Amino acid sequence: MSHLMGAASSAPSSPRIYANGNHPDGDVHFQHGALPPPGTSSLTNALKTLNLDASVSHLPGSAQYDSPYSRSISSTAPTSPRIPPVRQNSGSHTPRIRPHATTLNIPGMTRSRASPDGRIPDRDVAAKLVIIMVGLPARGKSYITKKIHRYLSWQQHNAKIFNVGHRRRIAAGVANPSDSSPTTTSNRIDVPSQAATILSKSAQGPDIVVESEPTKLDLNNPAADGKPREKMDQSAKFFDPKNEAAAKLREQVALDTLDELLTYLLQQGGAVGILDATNSTIHRRRLLVERIKAREPKLGILFIESICHDQNLLEANMRLKLFGPDYKDKDPRQALEDFRLRVKAYESAYEPLGQWEEENDLQYIQMIDVGRKIIQFRLRGFLSGGIASYLTTFNLSPRQIWITRHGQSEDNRLNKLGGDSELTERGHCYGHALYNFITYKRKEWLIQQKNKIASSTFPPEPGDNTPPYPEPNKELDDKNFCVWTSMLKRSIETAEYFEADDDYDVKAWEMLNEMNAGAFEGMTYDEIAEKYPEEYAKRAKDKLGYIYPGVGGEGYLQVISRLRDMVREIERITDHVLIISHRSVCRVLMAYFMDLTREDIADLDLPLGLLYSIEPKPYGIEFHAYKYNEATEWFDEIPDYKPRKTVDRNK
Repeated sequence: MSHLMGAASSAPSSPRIYANGNHPDGDVHFQHGALPPPGTSSLTNALKTLNLDASVSHLPGSAQYDSPYSRSISSTAPTSPRIPPVRQNSGSHTPRIRPHATTLNIPGMTRSRASPDGRIPDRDVAAKLVIIMVGLPARGKSYITKKIHRYLSWQQHNAKIFNVGHRRRIAAGVANPSDSSPTTTSNRIDVPSQAATILSKSAQGPDIVVESEPTKLDLNNPAADGKPREKMDQSAKFFDPKNEAAAKLREQVALDTLDELLTYLLQQGGAVGILDATNSTIHRRRLLVERIKAREPKLGILFIESICHDQNLLEANMRLKLFGPDYKDKDPRQALEDFRLRVKAYESAYEPLGQWEEENDLQYIQMIDVGRKIIQFRLRGFLSGGIASYLTTFNLSPRQIWITRHGQSEDNRLNKLGGDSELTERGHCYGHALYNFITYKRKEWLIQQKNKIASSTFPPEPGDNTPPYPEPNKELDDKNFCVWTSMLKRSIETAEYFEADDDYDVKAWEMLNEMNAGAFEGMTYDEIAEKYPEEYAKRAKDKLGYIYPGVGGEGYLQVISRLRDMVREIERITDHVLIISHRSVCRVLMAYFMDLTREDIADLDLPLGLLYSIEPKPYGIEFHAYKYNEATEWFDEIPDYKPRKTVDRNK
């Protein structure tokens, strides 16, 4: 008690209390520790003596308490002016020099003064991330890079890939700045062309356009005499560490590419920049780190190294490389031999991640055999942790992913939002046709896979443009087929025929439920427009960021957030899966697989009766779209399907 008493006695504002209650200036006080006398000085009477309005003078003879507590009460009176807080330093008068806290930023789910929309703002520089890829050729770096970019962009983080190999070809004069890059997504012509290299019926999809390629080392530009410069040799000799001229060119191109990446992060609102290159020596990685620190020391740096020990995986990757820009239109056998020599040139100087990065406290992830094994060191920040978790889900197993909405429900017929109504008769017919069609396509897929395995050759013959799966195919006959629905009646009832077949594994997920319309549940769009025109206009202006009012109301950003684990599970499983869900959920899932832009997600036309097939490949996805034919109770494929904006909001 001594330390408490001492603290009390030293308080400058502690009032003196007198035993007899008489004070020279007429105030009533009591001896320290004594209770007020009963009757006239009871607690009730004492409270009555408090004057809550400082503007009213005290009545003569009334008791007062010269206490900071009474003063604080009067300061909260309705007539008291509000004093707004003044921005200040809580600790000292010295200006803040440390970076601001870098906790998670989730668009639509977190908000702050610096980040009102949840996206990483310019002030939050330490939360931004430079991802530097590391690894020998044919280790799947570009595949990993594209998937990370797609995942981060789907979560509404501003991310962009900067491919050093493409820039090197420009600098060496074997490509033009207007040529396409296999990993940069910008200036989109149409959505399906950009969907992580969507391949339909094993045919190459349209190229992806690159914007603002650098001209600093563009040796393909005309010389002073107007003649084009001579092209540099891009064979294996170009990648020999002993080739000093080529080594200097490759190093300068890498640094120029990094400079553009840093400009994107620091001046153009980017959150994540991915440097796609081999970066296979400590010398190169040291140069990159020093360049980043010199430009902005607070930026986060994450190394991701892809390592392959599996020979099947290496052979498949090498075969895929033969169809890349370096070996386009060349004899496949000669191209393969040259590529093997290129890999050996890199291997002679290769230094994996490890001691140097750890001594310099640099975070890194080593990904072995495309996610079969993950090693990580000193991960810091929400983005780094989320990327590491996402990388663990990778697999290259041959499988199919099907996505569709439920059959027609009673609320669909009435154009009502939300609800939990049952299917109409037409809806039940859709479920039956869906079961028959999926069962047929499942058997057809198995036959096709076995035929591909039987006819596959390595090295590939001219004209063979179907790189094989690196995963063993011996378990094709034993592959399960999962059917996932929401927990709403219309979704569960659509899967009733699958539920009756023991060869399908049916499961209901709450995270697949339709977007909650809050106070507008059970209303039509016309009713909302008539009764709540301001809300209707607000949603029309920003459908992606809009949140329905009322208890439980959601928006598209909330649906994206709750589907994060669902997407990881879809990536992880090696079985076939059919997802029967609702319009907003299907839009969000299709946005992930098709790499849709931020503006396209909420407006994707996804009427009842559409069925999508997505087949992951080592180079992207193979995509098909089917439309339900009610007359034939079957599904007709839509050739050259292109996503479009919604025409009829009620469908």
